[in-house]
Amino acid sequence: MLNQLAIAEVGNPMLGNIIVVSGSFVILMFLLKHFAWGPISDILKKREDKIANDLDSAEQSRIKAAKMEQEREQQLLASRSDAADIIKNAKESGELSRQNILKDTQEEVARLKSKAQADITLERDSALNSVKDDVADLSLQIAAKILNKELSPEMHESLINQYIEGLGSSNETR
Repeated sequence: MLNQLAIAEVGNPMLGNIIVVSGSFVILMFLLKHFAWGPISDILKKREDKIANDLDSAEQSRIKAAKMEQEREQQLLASRSDAADIIKNAKESGELSRQNILKDTQEEVARLKSKAQADITLERDSALNSVKDDVADLSLQIAAKILNKELSPEMHESLINQYIEGLGSSNETR
């Protein structure tokens, strides 16, 4: 066999090298396919699946973030609307309170004015009655002095009533 190799080498050394290298390459490829190709394919498939899952997960996260942003904007708009409603209600309540206070104050002023007018009327009537009594007494004293005599109670009452009627009609014209 060594002789044959030697003859092959002597005749065409390059052809022998090509055959040996080609045979070695085919055997190496067969061994790689049988022992390494399956695990390498599995590793590449797993990597491909992982990358696809990561891309899907990233897309889902982006969609979820967009939904959360939209919900946050809706909540913000709702909060602004609620704040505007609270301010509007506070203004309306304040205006209503102001009107109620103003109404109560006007009613109190009217009541106090009415009471003051009633008190004034009472005081005026009391003063007029007092003045009438004083004037009646004075007029009787003057009349008694003028007449130099005592008046009877009936005459006295008659003079007082006439005088009071006279005062009453003069006060009403004022």
